[in-house]
Amino acid sequence: MSCLQTIQDYALRSVGIGERLLPRSDFTLCEQVTLIGSGLIWNVYFGALALLCGFFLATGLALMRNSHLRILRKPSEWFVFVFRGSPLFIQFFLAYQLFVMLPRTGVEFHLLGAAFTAETGWLTRAWAGALIVLFLNTAAYSAEIFHGALRSVPSGDIEAADAYGMSGFSRFRRIIWPTMLRLAWPAYTNEAIFLFHATTLVFFSSFPAWQQKGDALYYASYFADKTFNPFIPYPIVAGYFIILTLLIITLFNAVNRRLNRHLPQDARRRLRIRPQVIR
Repeated sequence: MSCLQTIQDYALRSVGIGERLLPRSDFTLCEQVTLIGSGLIWNVYFGALALLCGFFLATGLALMRNSHLRILRKPSEWFVFVFRGSPLFIQFFLAYQLFVMLPRTGVEFHLLGAAFTAETGWLTRAWAGALIVLFLNTAAYSAEIFHGALRSVPSGDIEAADAYGMSGFSRFRRIIWPTMLRLAWPAYTNEAIFLFHATTLVFFSSFPAWQQKGDALYYASYFADKTFNPFIPYPIVAGYFIILTLLIITLFNAVNRRLNRHLPQDARRRLRIRPQVIR
């Protein structure tokens, strides 16, 4: 089988398109690169959706933590404390056990006199359950970053907004939120990189890979077990994630330039990427 034919058969196998059976012998380098790259689709899926949804939840949590109302501040503080204080792998395990305990027939509830049944079986699948855990975890870490940036917004900017007659949501949208993002963006970039790296933990979690549709590490482990040689598939995974990290840095650099476009060239804050070895 040529490498081109291998790519056609396995490039989208992780999402159910292409050859159904995995190769069982005579593994080629092309097969390993193609299948591991196919599994990377799930890592990008987990990271992109968790980051997108977590961004908005983190913004809300940061505002709640900065509130003078105890009823808003305390729940957000405990949410951030719990998800930042516990290991991500334990969160995967507990979430899966919780989802499994839900009734298989669904959860019934009544609304306006009508009975509804919410399906729960899909929560035990990795595409949903693991995504929820990653979403909540990154929201907690990002909320702490945004809260620190929110408290660092210069008081002079807020006073200038008050002098122009801005108040409420208008002041937040035009002054506070852009300044908060500009201050938080370098640290938030590091959080985004770590989140994509953390998607590899889905393979080790309790969430099963349905019909062998796994992530990059799933296929790397498959080849390592079959060939008894981990020094080919795992470096391939590392290479893919290095490329993915470079793409994330490029994208976030573009956003950073956009956020600081009003500043002189020599006054713009440049991103300083500090990979986190231990979280």
